[in-house]
Amino acid sequence: MPATGHLFIISGPSGTGKSTVLNEIRKTRPQLRYSISYTTRPLRGGEHDGVEYHFITESAFRRKMDDGELAEWAEVHGHLYGTSATYIDRSLADGYDVLLDIDVQGAKKLTAQFPEAILVFIMPPSTQELERRLMKRGTDSPEAVERRMQNAEAEIAAAHLYDHVIVNDDLSETILRLETLIEEASTHG
Repeated sequence: MPATGHLFIISGPSGTGKSTVLNEIRKTRPQLRYSISYTTRPLRGGEHDGVEYHFITESAFRRKMDDGELAEWAEVHGHLYGTSATYIDRSLADGYDVLLDIDVQGAKKLTAQFPEAILVFIMPPSTQELERRLMKRGTDSPEAVERRMQNAEAEIAAAHLYDHVIVNDDLSETILRLETLIEEASTHG
């Protein structure tokens, strides 16, 4: 029987730098599969369908839910997000390590299905720094930033549920720590 891959679930509040960290990891570890989530939210500037997310309509998303095509789904910031069950199952069965960038709600649902998953929480250095990053991004209204900050508090409160917590106060160090976790899991079982 072929070896199965490892599932790495990465979570953290919006604005912690998860996307930047994961993009760098994916450059150095091209054999690592990255599960691209489905979402009903609109594209932001510079995003492309099938790269950051699979952008679909709410009705198409709900069909995927009804057909059991999603391993998990959640409503976050007023939009639906979900993870392909088929992609994860096939990739792990083929021996590939899979990297997921999902929120705390999704992580809880996935660990019920994949208890062997390795959970990593990316923490902001402080809530003040998180708010500064969100404002600097310039993609959200002040009201949306406030909603993201409220959600961040709840997500940070759940960090203790994760196997590893990495504070992203130095991007290079954060990337190195996550790469080390992935390497250790891949080589030791």
